[in-house]
Amino acid sequence: MEELYDQYRALLFTLAYQLTGSAADAEDAVQDVFVKACDVHPERLEEPKAYLCKMVTNRCLNLQKSARKKREMYVGPWLPEPIRTPEADTLDMTVVRRDLLSYAMLVLLERLTPTERTVFVLREALGFDYPEIAELLGKQVANCRKLMSRARNKMGISEEEPVAAEAVELEWVSRFLTSLEEGNVDHVLSLLTEDVMVVADGGGKVTAATRPIQTRDRVARYLLGGFKGAHSHYRESLQFEYAPLNGETSIVIRSGDETLLAMFMQLRRGKLARIYFVLNPDKLVRI
Repeated sequence: MEELYDQYRALLFTLAYQLTGSAADAEDAVQDVFVKACDVHPERLEEPKAYLCKMVTNRCLNLQKSARKKREMYVGPWLPEPIRTPEADTLDMTVVRRDLLSYAMLVLLERLTPTERTVFVLREALGFDYPEIAELLGKQVANCRKLMSRARNKMGISEEEPVAAEAVELEWVSRFLTSLEEGNVDHVLSLLTEDVMVVADGGGKVTAATRPIQTRDRVARYLLGGFKGAHSHYRESLQFEYAPLNGETSIVIRSGDETLLAMFMQLRRGKLARIYFVLNPDKLVRI
């Protein structure tokens, strides 16, 4: 069991995290599964990857059902908990980067039913084929294909469209921050798509927009005003850090030892289409 834990812990955490959007829930799910696996007859663990993935999937399906009720009471938009990922795969890594969907994709997964989400993650993130997914979920292959098609439709992704996100280069982020710092309205506007949107998750714990902010002009004013207000409030203690979160180039803003927010960006043809601000302090503990 110790060998199985060392071999599959990262994979199972990656699966559980993408099924729940919560690192805390993912850790609990993986621990619970390995505790229960200790009582499983060795013959049932002849194919440990499939068996353990099935156990984690079932555990997360139950967690998703209870999480939906909690999120109905959540103050403002709910965003997934960010996780720090290493810049290169290492033996002691917590998450398998190659099997990790983009942060923007994790946000879209919230539109799906628990079963649709499970099929999408197993197929697009972990690369399972449909017979394997059908075996894990106890469904017909044709049914799993339908669930996948329905999931893509709800997420606004065509059958031919790849799910890989457009890379956000460090140079692009640096130019964007420089424009905000200089208060260059025209340059900020030039970096935004027409349908750009900002989503902020404060969870009722800190001040944050309780509804998404849309249109280029409103987003530009929001970003420039927020940048100026933060500098005015925190003055010299405000620190901007480029951080490898969720396998992407992200921005973390701190004041002294306090982490204020994590910022994720989604580009579309070189322009900013979605900005996600995670401000809820409960979701910033791991970064």
